Amino acid sequence: MNVENAAATKDTDRKVRIAAVGDVHLGADAAGSLRPALEELPGCADVLLLAGDLTRHGTVDEAQVVAAEFSDVGVPVIAVLGNHDHHSDAADKMSAVLTEHGITVLEGSATTIAVNGLTLGVAGTKGFGGGFAGKCASVFGERQMREFASHTVDLATALYDALAGLLSDVTVALTHYSPVSDTLHGEPREIYPFLGSYLLGEAIDGCAVDLAVHGHAHHGEERGTTPGGIRVRNVAQPVIRSAFAVYELHPDS
Repeated sequence: MNVENAAATKDTDRKVRIAAVGDVHLGADAAGSLRPALEELPGCADVLLLAGDLTRHGTVDEAQVVAAEFSDVGVPVIAVLGNHDHHSDAADKMSAVLTEHGITVLEGSATTIAVNGLTLGVAGTKGFGGGFAGKCASVFGERQMREFASHTVDLATALYDALAGLLSDVTVALTHYSPVSDTLHGEPREIYPFLGSYLLGEAIDGCAVDLAVHGHAHHGEERGTTPGGIRVRNVAQPVIRSAFAVYELHPDS
């Protein structure tokens, strides 16, 4: 378990402890593999965020494994889906399974929970690719290219709207694809356009966000920052090398 203090604090400061992980890629043979580590959650975190790619192939059977793994862990669990979770075109059914087990699934939506006398707002989307400023796809040309670029525009717009609608003490943006290129360092530059989009970063910078969490970049780096100075953390499990990482946010600091 990795723990990061997001700001210098005093003992009297109120805090929100956010556990997060993505890209766990659970299949039938992985059932129960994370439960021993997840038993620690109530003592070290107030909420668990799942940053997509929860399954290997996005099947309903795999969704049942994910639901069993992350339900009843002692803290609220909030998730977005990833590209692997969409592979079998069963994302709606997968989301329904997770929801039935008490896991909140976001897509262009937000939720608010009470934590230590504070309100924590989380807005989320899968996000999509397209690249970063100066080296990105545009909604122009062949229909397939327009559809590719438009998907990112639509999801980034939905993320902005969800974030803008939150009135919370602490606000977190949860995506699968990355909103910045900082956390992609270590990945081949040729695939950056398929790992994230600057439009997600613009949506985050346009709102009062305290932390942005994403996955997807298995060979990237954990820490990054948006152009507007908002902390970004890549919590793909191959990056954090732990069942989850914990980030402490202190709104009174």
